[in-house]
Amino acid sequence: MRVRLLGGVDVTGGAPGGALLRGLLARLALDAGRVVPVPVLVDDLWGADPPDGVTNALQALVSRLRRAVGADRVTTAGRGYRLELPADAVDALRFGELVSAAAAARDPAGAYALLGQALDLWQGPALADVQELPFAGPAAYRLAERRAGAVEERARLALLLGQRGQGEPRAEVDALTAQLAAHPLRESTAVLLARCLHALGRQADALAVLDATRDRLAAELGVDPGPELAGARLEVLRGAPARPAAAAPPLSSFVGRAHDVRRVRDLLGTARLVTLTGPGGAGKTRLSREAVSADTPVAELAALTAAEQLPAAVLAAVGGPDLLVGGQEERTADPTARLVAVLGARPLVLVLDNCEHLVHGVAVLAETLLRACPRLRVLATSREPLGVPGEVLHPVDALPEADAVRLFAERAAAVRPGFTAQTDPDAVAEICRRLDGQPLPIELAAARLRTLTPAEIAARLDDRFRLLTSGPRTALPRHQTLRAVVDWSWELLSEPERTVASRLAVFAGGADAAAAERVCSAPGGPAPDEVFDLLSGLVDKSLVVAVPDGTATRYRMLETIREYARERLGESGARAHAEQAHTAVVLDLVETAEPHLRGATQLEWLARLRAAAEEIEVALRHATRPGTPPPRTGSSRRWAGRG
Repeated sequence: MRVRLLGGVDVTGGAPGGALLRGLLARLALDAGRVVPVPVLVDDLWGADPPDGVTNALQALVSRLRRAVGADRVTTAGRGYRLELPADAVDALRFGELVSAAAAARDPAGAYALLGQALDLWQGPALADVQELPFAGPAAYRLAERRAGAVEERARLALLLGQRGQGEPRAEVDALTAQLAAHPLRESTAVLLARCLHALGRQADALAVLDATRDRLAAELGVDPGPELAGARLEVLRGAPARPAAAAPPLSSFVGRAHDVRRVRDLLGTARLVTLTGPGGAGKTRLSREAVSADTPVAELAALTAAEQLPAAVLAAVGGPDLLVGGQEERTADPTARLVAVLGARPLVLVLDNCEHLVHGVAVLAETLLRACPRLRVLATSREPLGVPGEVLHPVDALPEADAVRLFAERAAAVRPGFTAQTDPDAVAEICRRLDGQPLPIELAAARLRTLTPAEIAARLDDRFRLLTSGPRTALPRHQTLRAVVDWSWELLSEPERTVASRLAVFAGGADAAAAERVCSAPGGPAPDEVFDLLSGLVDKSLVVAVPDGTATRYRMLETIREYARERLGESGARAHAEQAHTAVVLDLVETAEPHLRGATQLEWLARLRAAAEEIEVALRHATRPGTPPPRTGSSRRWAGRG
């Protein structure tokens, strides 16, 4: 069964009779596979004036629809109904999928073909025969806007391919002409039509389109044309626009992350702000490049030192400094206003890379742009969320073991020809595991194969910050050594956050919130009621990982970050207090468990102790160190007596 909405509402075998019945089908089809609650259906079909007994009326309508399309196709779920169809069986949803796939495609020819398939699905105005229903007008408008954007984006791709000698934008002229006739004040359509005509050698026709649009804007709205239309007129008058530079291929292979790439592309198809989060060295920047097309503008923010520099940096990334308006450069205009003018209403994905050190300023700018530029989508990379409404997060986690080993082997082969993972599989696996499956530390370790064997590298990982110091000279300074990677994140923390992070490092396998509060609030630390908020901030900043553990959550650190935090704990002079508090937490657990080991809950408590074995071992090492005082606990006397 297939449902058509891009034209009259239709279903395989014929449309159900009656506008309300077709409207119900259309409304469920727009959310095919998802439950639409009854109150939403009532509002969408009847609006502010539902009939008496509207719930019964809806039930009767659903029964008629089931007779028309099959009872198994319309199911009841909780307080709502669901149309049991995959998204690709509804033309409107399939259209959206194809447009999103085109936006994520790295090959312009492939994106052009996908947009052609998407536009071929249209048989007329969306939801044409149910326009009187409350939901239909807004839904049809959104679909029509996305169609207009697809027509324009296909024209842009046609121009790009034409400049590369891969065709001419002849087919786009008809589509853009029809679109401009329907929306004569749409400047973006007029600009693209003029550029297509100009590319075909029809300069006079191109100028006529631009001048007619300019005159219509003045007559009907009393406004001057925007900078994009004015810039296009200059292009036509001056001759052919500059040929775009071809994107350079990456210098190294991209290993793993295929699922992440697909997921990020899917998110960019539905969300307007997607942020890749994760610790330093996780591969956020490289993933962002793989998830977008090669010609996507990227604003690299790492070198900036103040929020005031952000608009100009983004403006440079999207080509703003070269924008000409009325023949004069707008060098003195407000950068944010210029940026909004440059982006306008054109569909665009913008990458904001390395946002964490200016996160507040980036958040303000991103929200401003997203509100002012309705067809802009932003992909950000940051060690913490931006905190903008509508933001969708994609955590960049450790590489799976097989991918981590393959990455090490590929990078190792570049410095030691003939090396494979089978040269010393156990040592390679240990290196990848102890480096938490993080790409940058693994690459730094592989670079050490110029002078060490895998077994020697694994043996030296206890001193990893002195070992892993051979990053590329051309990399950002904070990516050239492992210590610099963690230094960058540490310096962005407040002093209370550093205190909590350093004290949490005494736990070998992490802690629940209660244990963390006891250890982190030991003498010299923050108040117990402040610890949880600080701990949550460290999770947001990708320095602590929150792991669900049954009905509770455990907070742990990656091994590299834990080693760094332990160093800082020693430097702070608070190590003894933290270790003593940790020992008290473990002792309380053991003494609480003791009476249960001879009762009905024996197995449960044995499991708890097995899970805490690593912490018990660490506590014993702390407690048996010469000169260590007994822990501050109600059982201190018993502990001291055993000592």
